Amino acid sequence: MKGFHFSKFDPDAEGKSKFDQLLDLFFQLLTYTNGDVAEALQWMNQLDREYGLTDDQYGMGDFVDELKDKGYITEDQERGEIIITPKTEQGIRKRSLEEIFGKLKKTKQGDHTTFKPGLGDEESPETRPFIFGDMLEQIDFTESIRNAQINHGLDEFTMQEDDLQIRETDFKSQTSTVLMIDISHSMILYGEDRITPAKKVAMALSELITTKYPKDTLDIVVFGNDAWPVEIKDIPYLQVGPYHTNTVAGIELAMDILRRRKNPNKQIFMITDGKPTCLKVGRRYYKNSFGLDRKITSRCLNLAAQCKKLKIPITTFMIATDPYLQRFVQEFTETNNGKAFFATLDRLGAFIFRDFESGKRKTVY
Repeated sequence: MKGFHFSKFDPDAEGKSKFDQLLDLFFQLLTYTNGDVAEALQWMNQLDREYGLTDDQYGMGDFVDELKDKGYITEDQERGEIIITPKTEQGIRKRSLEEIFGKLKKTKQGDHTTFKPGLGDEESPETRPFIFGDMLEQIDFTESIRNAQINHGLDEFTMQEDDLQIRETDFKSQTSTVLMIDISHSMILYGEDRITPAKKVAMALSELITTKYPKDTLDIVVFGNDAWPVEIKDIPYLQVGPYHTNTVAGIELAMDILRRRKNPNKQIFMITDGKPTCLKVGRRYYKNSFGLDRKITSRCLNLAAQCKKLKIPITTFMIATDPYLQRFVQEFTETNNGKAFFATLDRLGAFIFRDFESGKRKTVY
């Protein structure tokens, strides 16, 4: 009997080997477990029992062996445990970049185009008539010759200034960025995981800058009771601690880093979900978790004003909905003349990437 046989279509799994399918899940779990291989594999075994990730031909043991053979994990002889390799760290960053850019293509908000004159890096499809002062390398000779033939005929070739067409270019500005990530205890309060989306954004942004904008610099700063820089390779291992939120320490460290950068364009991105609750006075920590403390917020506003004088805009990505906190962020933003986005966790990456990319491209006339 003739007919059709329908089977379940999985677009994500289509064309991928069993190893690649499991590798995607493994990378996701490593982000949640702060790079703990043993815990990630335990989760995978549990998911395998519930959802049948493997089969009789390819088991979880085969997956672990292939991870070792392909250099994704290795054994730390000193500590006697399995750890991820730099290959896996880069793989997680690439997956984060693909995940966030996939969401970015589906959204339409967040464009902030600016227009500045200067020599461009990348050609634009747009052309315009020649203006005195345009450089020779900007002339589109194909369009210019076409104009000359139309305007003066084919019998005797003549080209005049009015025939010249200029190819516009996009200028990619060099930028030094400091990404501040709040790792205070509130990032995992109330059963909501806020640190994992922040880590994914940091990994994706670092992968974008190192591959697409190699002349740029990106520094990652984490802040709790204190603030300290972390390497890009350390981002998967970040975890929340029993900390308050010392926003002042984070901004001060970011400013110190940017003072040493030679790029003319500097900026700070800050991901936070809570109010500033901590300040270091000498060797003592001044803390107040009950509402906004004027002593702490005044220091924050003073630093925002200092950054404005140094032409360092601060873009705050606020992942909290408390009205009084949003009012403080708005005051902070106005003081710095920066920007603020009140982003949900699932749209955090889209907000940050659109803002970063819009600041990179300036059409040259």
